[in-house]
Amino acid sequence: AEGCSRDLPRRRAWAGGRMLPGHVWLGQGGGSVLRTTLLFLSPQGLYTAPDSCKGRCQEPYSPEDECHCNDECERYHNCCEDYYRLCREEGFSRSHDAITDEELLQVSEQLYKADHNKAQPTDIAINPQYQASPDETGDQEDRSPLPLYKYVNEKLFSKPTYASFIKLLDNYQRATGREEEVTAEELREQDNFLREVMKTELMKKLFAFLYQKNRYGSEQEFLADLKEMWFGLYSRGDGEQDSSGFEHVFSGEVKKGKVSGFHNWIRFYLLEKQGAVNYFSHNFEGPWDTYPDVLGLQFSWDGFYKEVGSAFIGSSPEFEFGLYTLCFIARPGRACHLSLGGYSLSIQTYPWTKSTYGNGRRYIATAYVISS
Repeated sequence: AEGCSRDLPRRRAWAGGRMLPGHVWLGQGGGSVLRTTLLFLSPQGLYTAPDSCKGRCQEPYSPEDECHCNDECERYHNCCEDYYRLCREEGFSRSHDAITDEELLQVSEQLYKADHNKAQPTDIAINPQYQASPDETGDQEDRSPLPLYKYVNEKLFSKPTYASFIKLLDNYQRATGREEEVTAEELREQDNFLREVMKTELMKKLFAFLYQKNRYGSEQEFLADLKEMWFGLYSRGDGEQDSSGFEHVFSGEVKKGKVSGFHNWIRFYLLEKQGAVNYFSHNFEGPWDTYPDVLGLQFSWDGFYKEVGSAFIGSSPEFEFGLYTLCFIARPGRACHLSLGGYSLSIQTYPWTKSTYGNGRRYIATAYVISS
């Protein structure tokens, strides 16, 4: 068998869930051996290899890989985090389909101007009270005796995108590790929300941009992918289908005794009004003197603490949904730099790496405004 080894294809040897480049399989079946032993690999190499493009640019797609480094990975939202740094000069990112930093600034300004359903200055009055220093955000001390929201014009909630969004919020068990049971009515509520947001100028502009960039071939394809990336279930626990991007980002979860996700102002207001959320302080306040604004919040939810829960304030559901989607598609796993009304803002998204849908596409693990 060794005499024929030069005729065998070079394949990656398994390590940490994927194969490492540069090893040759000798023989077939149970008699296969590796010429190079894996014992000499460092533990750090074993840990980082599955999510790196080092030595893998333009490598053919394999469903066994945790992330990908070829021309199609941007379209399918499954690029490794260092794809842009290591591979952009060699492939997809040099083509007209690449989404440049400048284009992100331009399209985010367009979406900002198209948020016609956002709150007006007279619709919301907030009382931020105490601003916590970085070393105070984790001490779980309530330094603001009054609620965050003094007033919200609830007529906003009768707008179709708000009303369909709010109906989704009670569809989830907040504790991770508990299987989500999705009813037919809840599936209809998901579809209704997606239909309503796609009627807005904001989401039509987002689709037009992504269509121009060859990310989607039709609005129907875009809509189907939105449903999977945001509402598709995956496991944050021990195999239970207990989470989704929408639940984590907008509704909020409790994991290991702490609030996880929960980055939505409407959800916060409704729970604060019920007495379920107690506002403690804020560590960041954006530069906007209108809506949407941005706050970094400290609060408890039925006794579970959130150290920093950044959120847009006063934005429409489609605005958050659209910006997070844009950043997840354009810059998964790294900071996505945008411009809103002339002010800089960055959003961080992460793909869920332990399961996929479709042709290796990734679910949304989280998305939030960087508020530091």
